[in-house]
Amino acid sequence: MVGRTSRLRWWLSRIGRIGRGHVSRHHADPASPDDVERVRRQYQESEQRFRALLESLPRVAVQGYDRDRRVIYWNEASTTLYGYTADEASGQLLEDLIIPDEMREGVIEAHRAWITEGREIPAEEIELEHHSGERVPVFSHHVMLGEHTESPLMFCVDVDLSDQKRAHRDLAFVTHYDALTHLPNRHAFEAELEEALEGCLRRRAGLAVIYLDIDRFSEINDALGYDQGDRVLVELARRLGQEQRLTDLMSRVASDEFVLAFPGVNQREDVCRLVGKVQQALRLAFAIDSGERRVTAALGVSLFPENGLSARELIRNADVAKNRAKLDGPGGLQFFQQQHHDELVRQQRLVEQLEQAIEHRELSLHYQPQVSVASGRIENLEALLRWQPRDADTFVSPGEFIPLAERSGLIHRLGDWVMEEACRQQAAWRRAGFTASRVDINLSGRQMLRPDTLSRFEACLERYGLTPRDVGIELTENVLIEAAPMVLEDLRRLYHRGVRIAIDDFGTGYSSLSYLKHFPVTALKVDRAFMRDAPKQPEDRAIMEAAIFIGHRLGLEVVAEGVENAEQLALIREMHCDLAQGYFFHHPMPASDIQVLLDGTAGWAR
Repeated sequence: MVGRTSRLRWWLSRIGRIGRGHVSRHHADPASPDDVERVRRQYQESEQRFRALLESLPRVAVQGYDRDRRVIYWNEASTTLYGYTADEASGQLLEDLIIPDEMREGVIEAHRAWITEGREIPAEEIELEHHSGERVPVFSHHVMLGEHTESPLMFCVDVDLSDQKRAHRDLAFVTHYDALTHLPNRHAFEAELEEALEGCLRRRAGLAVIYLDIDRFSEINDALGYDQGDRVLVELARRLGQEQRLTDLMSRVASDEFVLAFPGVNQREDVCRLVGKVQQALRLAFAIDSGERRVTAALGVSLFPENGLSARELIRNADVAKNRAKLDGPGGLQFFQQQHHDELVRQQRLVEQLEQAIEHRELSLHYQPQVSVASGRIENLEALLRWQPRDADTFVSPGEFIPLAERSGLIHRLGDWVMEEACRQQAAWRRAGFTASRVDINLSGRQMLRPDTLSRFEACLERYGLTPRDVGIELTENVLIEAAPMVLEDLRRLYHRGVRIAIDDFGTGYSSLSYLKHFPVTALKVDRAFMRDAPKQPEDRAIMEAAIFIGHRLGLEVVAEGVENAEQLALIREMHCDLAQGYFFHHPMPASDIQVLLDGTAGWAR
């Protein structure tokens, strides 16, 4: 640093001579006129090169000031930086040119102290003033020449920091604000909410947090384009902002999610009124290029101090409540309840355990027979996944862990395991001589989103030496409706190869009969909900009868699920249903028990 300062001092001493019009004299022994002229010319050329160097530095502004702080030197970069030409600046006082009013007295005193007391002005980042009045951020370094003489000169070397400051501002904006809506992001919102909570704590006031998640927003982006989705988000942010008080807070925390905080809310009625205002912002249609679009949103509410004492806890609990609201359908609303969080924690633990279930050999397949209604003979077996954690005495219900597996993405690993185990077991039964019964496996909608699921199924059959008639698949009608064209083509190929493809839980999904003639299916499984009440409810009986009739007219096999008593069996016999499945015949059982059943040592015949 000392070396750099001394070099700068030497350079500026030369500028000082230029500024004062000083021409150095040669003090050596007398020389010829030619020598003197040559030295003078070399000096002038050197000064010109040095001055050209200074003028060529576009962002290094150099100014020279005399004892009275009047300008004696002003390079081109100073003109660019501060807006004054060299002629305009020459002879002007430093404090009248570029020093802001609040710094004026300090600058004058600092200059006087350097001249009289030798107290140097430290280099620092400061903001000086442009000719237009705007502030200019610079790093300013000062050098005093001849401070012990009657004519001291002060030179200021100012480096323009505008680009750096602008970059810092842009970075600060990106770090704290959402670029689309200009609302605070999650990090900034949490900090603001913490401050608001401190105020509420001092005043013993309440606060409400509302978490908003637009329903099916991805459909807008996919169908209309991201620019149209952005228009909806910006307009929603504007509408929500119109209802805000100065103390209210709002943030866009994710693509289609907003969080709002309302300090000073103490009564449940006030919270409901605020929720109503948020819902009102959604009721009007949103203008898009193709016309108008109506949207709904799931809302979750958490309250301070009942549901949390920190910003992060309140946001999390409002998010938990919002997720519960989504289960109620579009436009759902839920206030946070502790059992919601407890259930979420329990489910997360189950997911963590489920991730290790295959390695720990905790999974198994149970098989439930499908029997002929006419003869009572076992025709097929449905493979049902069971999970018993190694530290538990009972099985976890499939109705609980299968949805968790789908949400977490584990369904693909579980589905592959089911496919492999069912094929392995069927191959073992075939080798043991049991050739009559087919095994059916269930494929979920999430599995069918993976384009290679059906090809993996075919490869598994081939690996175990099975034919397409040995293992069938069951799909819900919703999966078929939503299946991609490529998946439907694969299903048609399997259909023509002889794979049995059944629609499971028939009647509970879209329930559109028109798709039955378009999709490659061989069987319908009428949902147990209709079977349960059919003997006593004419409506359910009519649906059962219609489903069996339509299935037969289309050449499909019909299976009645959930047959649990003789009255139900008599009814489906009367309707000429093909197959029955339910506790009246057999519960799902492990493979070893099925083998005994197939051996003929146990069975059903009536």
